[in-house]
Amino acid sequence: MTAGETNGMTYGQYLALDEILGAQHPLSDKHDELLFIVIHQTKELWLKQTIAELLQAKALVQEDRHVEAYKSLARVSRIQSVMTLSWEILATMTPSDYTQFRGVLGTSSGFQSDQFRAVETLLGLRGGGPEAGPLTGQFEAMPSLWDDANAALARAGFDLPAAVLARDWPEPYVPNDAVEDAWATVYRDTTRYWDLYQLAEKLVDIDDALATWRHKHVLTVSRIIGGKRGTGGTAGVPYLQSTLSKRAFPELWTLRTQL
Repeated sequence: MTAGETNGMTYGQYLALDEILGAQHPLSDKHDELLFIVIHQTKELWLKQTIAELLQAKALVQEDRHVEAYKSLARVSRIQSVMTLSWEILATMTPSDYTQFRGVLGTSSGFQSDQFRAVETLLGLRGGGPEAGPLTGQFEAMPSLWDDANAALARAGFDLPAAVLARDWPEPYVPNDAVEDAWATVYRDTTRYWDLYQLAEKLVDIDDALATWRHKHVLTVSRIIGGKRGTGGTAGVPYLQSTLSKRAFPELWTLRTQL
């Protein structure tokens, strides 16, 4: 489409607002179901943007253009903050409100979000299981952002084992002492390795924000459904609590004990 053809473009046309605003279809007549739908649809839109930023960052890190990657990585952590704040809105829905329409959800669950699992996979949290969707499966076949960062570390002259640099990408990442020691060296000489040091801190920002998101998720679900099982068949709060210790970039956390 040329510039001339877009001169008559309206705000609604450009943003496809008819399609977006027509995509909410509550199955009950309960007021709070619309909020539930809007919150989750908005999260999926932010996840779509997060994936785009992570793919951009991965491509830049693979080319050792770390400073250029900082923008996308910083944007991801800010998107995560917005997503975390959205739990505050959902928490205005009481258990009584949710119970009135929960039955119409059937077996649907946020646990089934292919985009959320794809984000985890891009970061380095592998092993989505048989319920992983096509996007997650696509990203499992390639190195994660953490794999890319470690490869950049090796290109900078650090001696990392082949088990880290040429591993089976779909398999869960196993923390490695050599990786921790190498990143610890970066942190001990920040002037010499400034670009890698800042890359590491941007990654920690993302891991920190993801942990905060998980914590608020647990609190919100606990506040609304207590100890009930999740709609998708998960254990509910106990399952969510089991995810709180997950870290996408584990050695960036453990190295701090060395310093």
